[in-house]
Amino acid sequence: MNRSTLAIFLGEWLPKIEFEIRDVLGNSEAEVANHYGMMHYHMGWVDENLRPVHLLAGKRLRPIFLILACAEVGGDPLRAIPAAAAVELLHNFSLIHDDIEDGDEARRHRPTVWKVWGVPQAINAGDGMFTLAFSAMQRMRQRDVSNSTVLKALDTFTQSCLELTEGQHLDMSFERRDEVTVKEYMRMIQGKTASLVGACVSIGARVGNASDEVCESLQRFGRAVGMSFQIRDDILGIWGDPAVTGKPAGNDVLRRKKSFPMLYTLNHPGLGEQFEALLGDNFTADKLPNALEILEKSGARQEAERAAEAWHQASIAALQQALGKDATNSALWALAESLLTRQS
Repeated sequence: MNRSTLAIFLGEWLPKIEFEIRDVLGNSEAEVANHYGMMHYHMGWVDENLRPVHLLAGKRLRPIFLILACAEVGGDPLRAIPAAAAVELLHNFSLIHDDIEDGDEARRHRPTVWKVWGVPQAINAGDGMFTLAFSAMQRMRQRDVSNSTVLKALDTFTQSCLELTEGQHLDMSFERRDEVTVKEYMRMIQGKTASLVGACVSIGARVGNASDEVCESLQRFGRAVGMSFQIRDDILGIWGDPAVTGKPAGNDVLRRKKSFPMLYTLNHPGLGEQFEALLGDNFTADKLPNALEILEKSGARQEAERAAEAWHQASIAALQQALGKDATNSALWALAESLLTRQS
C-alpha cells in the first residue's frame, strides 16, 4: 500500500469500523436504554434527548493505525475490525472520565456527558464503555482469529490500559503542582497518548500474523508517533490557526495548560520567573500578547518542533526495522508524515 491508496483504503474500512462500534454499543433493553444512550451521546450519535443526530466523529486515528498495520504485514483487515472498535472505545472511555476529572464542561462544541447527566452516571457510562472495549476485542474469535492471538492482543491492550491510568495520574498531579519539568511531561504523555497508539499498531500486526519482532518494532513506531502527535498538538494549542483548529488563538496559554511549550518556558533560566508571574491569578486575555512574546523569546516553539521531529524520526527508524525496504511506500509512513505537519 502506498500514499495514493490510503484515502481509498480508509473510505472502505472506516465505515466498517463505525458499524462495529455501533454494534458493540447496541442494546435493546428499555430499562437500560439511557445507560447506553449516554455512550451514544458521547460518540456523537444522539442529542441530549437521545434523538439521532449526525455530528462529526473524532479522527478515529487509533483504529486506523490498527487496521493499517494489519494490512501492511499482509493480514486481512476484516479480522482486525473488532480490535479496531475496541481501541476506539477504550480511547472514548478515557475521554468521558477525563472530562470529569478535569472538570471540562464541553467537548466537540457541546456539553460533556457529566454536564448533562451528572458525575455518577457519567462515571458509570464510562465504566460500561471500558468493559465493552474488552468485549469488542474478544469478538475477534468470531472472525477466525486464534485464541492465542486474541490472548496476546488482550495482554497488549491491558498493559496499555494500565499505562493510560499512569499518564492520567501524572496529568492530574501536575494541576496541583507549581513546578513540573519537561522530562516529567514527556513521561506523562508516554502513558496518556503514546501507549495506546503503540498498542494499536502492535495489535494490528499481531492479528496480521506478524512475528514478535515485527510487532515489537511496530509498537515502538506507534509510541514514537504518539509522542510526536501530542507535541504537535501542543504547538497547535498555542500557535494554531483558529479558523482551522476551531479553538481561540493561544487557547492553551489562556487555560494555562501545562503543555510542552508552556513548561519549556516556565523552566527557562532567564524567562521562567517572568512568565510565571504573568500567568498568575490576574492573567486575562488582554495579557495574551505579552505571554506569546515571552514564549517566542524562550524558543519554546522551535524546541517543541525539534522534539516532534526527533520523535518522528524515531518512528521512521522503527518502521524501517519492522518493514524493511517496504517502509517508505507504507501507508503507515504516509500517515505519520501527515500527522507531523497537520494544522488541526
